[in-house]
Amino acid sequence: MRVLLIGSNGYLGRFVADRLLADPAVQLTALGRGDDADVRFDLATGSPGALTRFLDAVHPGVVVNCAGATRGGARELTRHNTVAVATVCEALRRSGCGARLVQIGCSAEYGPSQPGSSTAEDAVPRPGGPYGVSKLAATELVLGSGLDAVVLRVFSPVGPGTPAGSPLGRLAEAMRRAMQSGDGELRLGGLGAQRDFVDVRDVARAVHAASLSAAQGVINIGSGRAVRLRDAAGILARVAGYGGALTEPDGPPGAHASPSPHASHAAHPAHLRATIGHPRTDSDHHAPPVAYPYPDGCGSWQQADVRTARDRLGWRPRINLEESLADIWMEAACRI
Repeated sequence: MRVLLIGSNGYLGRFVADRLLADPAVQLTALGRGDDADVRFDLATGSPGALTRFLDAVHPGVVVNCAGATRGGARELTRHNTVAVATVCEALRRSGCGARLVQIGCSAEYGPSQPGSSTAEDAVPRPGGPYGVSKLAATELVLGSGLDAVVLRVFSPVGPGTPAGSPLGRLAEAMRRAMQSGDGELRLGGLGAQRDFVDVRDVARAVHAASLSAAQGVINIGSGRAVRLRDAAGILARVAGYGGALTEPDGPPGAHASPSPHASHAAHPAHLRATIGHPRTDSDHHAPPVAYPYPDGCGSWQQADVRTARDRLGWRPRINLEESLADIWMEAACRI
């Protein structure tokens, strides 16, 4: 099976590439903007005609699109997440390769959901920000293209390679700094959001399964369980061996996680203040922390209904959150 992978140097794309390369039946070609791609091509600026000529030359049976942008203004997000997917769809329509398209979507397309609920694929999408809007537009382009296509709506990916600027990446970095400086208290704002975390390696397995299947439409990829960021912070402290207290100055009275029985605040008067979702600034050393919302426009709660992935792809998540967080910590601890 010839597979063309677009976006192989991105966070998800690297693990998808590893998974596909581990299948001896797959012949993988990587297309992207980086020097490590087999073929350099920028979807945001390249023409459908140029991509069509490449498709006709390579003749893949499957095209996997992991490319996209998670940050930037509305114009940039639209260019990289929507216009780029329009280019892929148009090139596949023009090409004679007849390839199946596996498009990576995201849970931000759904927007906020009711606390306690599980979001199924038939939920009405109401994205709460430009990123979710740009990804939803891409999904609609794929679904309306007439192609043999499936969209995997990935919830909150975690694990090795988690970007340092993501909420969990910032949490790990804040903890590393606290341990390095000997702070006995790590003060964190914005830990109330609950998200469905799924390991990036499980996402790669889902992409592999979708490439081999005949499933079409939208399929959720998540763990099926919402976890509060406060609890994730407690797990991270445990795997990191951080013995200090995790406190939320803007949370409910006495809110904390994993305090060490021998931690002495008096012995460590310096407190590290951090907000999960936004970077710290110099003024954060003097101003009280602010509990920013989780920066995906999805409110306080998201949890996937993953029955469709089980029934149509034969896929279930295998890697638990503690293992994912341990990998995040290992990378954070190695930073100088």
